[in-house]
Amino acid sequence: MHRRENQPERGWRSKLQAWGLEDVAASLLEATGPLHLAAAQLVYLGQPLLAGLVPEDRLNALARLLEDPQETRALAQTLREGPE
Repeated sequence: MHRRENQPERGWRSKLQAWGLEDVAASLLEATGPLHLAAAQLVYLGQPLLAGLVPEDRLNALARLLEDPQETRALAQTLREGPE
């Protein structure tokens, strides 16, 4: 059974694939599981500094994704599966 991706997850996956970082990102997501909640908080705290580089809605989506272990595992899996 193939799960359905949400829009922010699809956006992050597309960017990572465009940059050729899908395998690196998948490995990091899998290896740093216990740190995801702290990373999400850093994304929230860093929003004022990152606002010029990344749209606020994308940063919020990334933070929410990092807060949900099931979503981070799913993103790592879709990154490993390759392009759509």
